[in-house]
Amino acid sequence: MRVIAGKAKGRKLRMVPGEGTRPITDRAKEALFSIMGNWIEETRVLDLFGGAGGVGIECLSRGAAWVDFVDLNRKAVETIHANVRHCGFESQVRVERLDSFAYLQRYHGPPYDLIYVAPPQYQGMWLKVLTLVDSQPGLLAKFGSVIVQIHPREESPVTLQRLEEYDRRRYGSVRLIFYAAAEDLAEDDAEEALPASDQNEMEFDADTDDELSG
Repeated sequence: MRVIAGKAKGRKLRMVPGEGTRPITDRAKEALFSIMGNWIEETRVLDLFGGAGGVGIECLSRGAAWVDFVDLNRKAVETIHANVRHCGFESQVRVERLDSFAYLQRYHGPPYDLIYVAPPQYQGMWLKVLTLVDSQPGLLAKFGSVIVQIHPREESPVTLQRLEEYDRRRYGSVRLIFYAAAEDLAEDDAEEALPASDQNEMEFDADTDDELSG
């Protein structure tokens, strides 16, 4: 496993000893960050069930401002610390050895732009995380995303009040499902639906207001 792009491009990352974690494949990770593009810059990220820290470290390498890593596995936490040091991002992270569900329930800090969820397989944990994030609006920033990494066979219906699925991709044994607040998605759709003339008029009005206020 390696860092694909950015400040730490090419750095090899340690794997967590044993079989309790499932690192994302390079193919799926490359596709994921291609989808996100420059959006990841200056974001706050939560890497739940952090494993070796590959996704969070890739975010930092590509310009994320801060990453919180959470994992209950002692070996995983030690591996994250080692990989973060190796890539030179110690000042931009916090690593918590804690149950991910407890972390979500207790968290009262700034909201996250990205919450990445890659729990152990076939235990339904991703559904519980989604439900928790859905019930706590303060966890996710405006226009933030929750991205779930599961095996395709783990897919199951989920009833959500605030979050809504807006994309899904499959890369071999990796399924990525993207969620955001339904109101944010509706706002995006409304802006995209505006005719070009209306958008130009809105921009003109904003410029006029700036001139008057100056």
